[in-house]
Amino acid sequence: MKYRRLGGSGVRVSELSFGSWATFSERIDLATAKELMHVAYDHGVNFFDNAEGYAAGKSETLMGKVLADARWRRDSYLVSSKVYFGSVQPSKPNQIGLSRKHVIEACHQALERLQMEYLDLYFCHRPDTTTPIEETVRAMSDLIQQGKVLYWGTSEWSAGQIMEAYSIARQQHLVPPTMEQPQYNLFERRRVEQEYRELYTSIGLGTTIWSPLASGVLTGKYRAGKIPPDSRLAAKEYQWLRDLILNEQQWKIERATALQEYATQQGLDMVHVAIGWCLKNPRVSTVILGATKREQLVHNLQATDIIAELNDERMQAIDAIVQSKPQDSKL
Repeated sequence: MKYRRLGGSGVRVSELSFGSWATFSERIDLATAKELMHVAYDHGVNFFDNAEGYAAGKSETLMGKVLADARWRRDSYLVSSKVYFGSVQPSKPNQIGLSRKHVIEACHQALERLQMEYLDLYFCHRPDTTTPIEETVRAMSDLIQQGKVLYWGTSEWSAGQIMEAYSIARQQHLVPPTMEQPQYNLFERRRVEQEYRELYTSIGLGTTIWSPLASGVLTGKYRAGKIPPDSRLAAKEYQWLRDLILNEQQWKIERATALQEYATQQGLDMVHVAIGWCLKNPRVSTVILGATKREQLVHNLQATDIIAELNDERMQAIDAIVQSKPQDSKL
């Protein structure tokens, strides 16, 4: 496993990390979560991603139990949480959003569930247009000053919103955001490659990208619109995602099928191509993987081996097949 700096900060994250979205407590139990986290850690993964909104807080509780039992040195791994969606459904007014009240209380609740004294990374899970950005920045900065958070960042914020938060922090002598967690894969490229382009150098923005396999579409398992019974799209709670991909985004399945054929011709693994392609972008600090089975995770962790094989010729061929490259992209 190789490690990359998280943007302009000094902390290093493993190229591949492990997240719990849509799996912990929803599709896997404590025993499986323990097995998967140990597999990841033994392969060099040092970042475990979570959020208050994952399984209404149960995901963090599950991860906290695994970490407490593992007794790994605390300085050997990083843990994140995210605040915005809340952990209570239905929620009351101050149980969601990015107000000072919710940001601070959600942090305390995450620490309790994860059985931690501090969070390494704390993300604003979405922008909150009803709360002044300065209020959120000050709350995050205070948590860092108190030692409850080491680095804070955003997830799916626009470049303008990130820059506003950064500018406020600098003007008010507060701690600015360090990282952003955007979706990034062969189908979703504009934000990472185009919109954030100036932020990497101007403010040292790091990225912890999610959905490298486009919710499973880039595994090739949804060919001809077939939904495997054990897949995420087969779950009742993800019917909205299934409908979106099978109806409005059918083109993704068609291009993924073409990419599968190309990978096979080249003697390459489709999943490794999709994950390795993300890692080819030097602006990606870490790629977050999800898994429900040991063999699935082990296979995905081997994607780092393909990076050297994705030469310029193959990268150009992939672009020609997927046809998703934004204008002025430097990748």
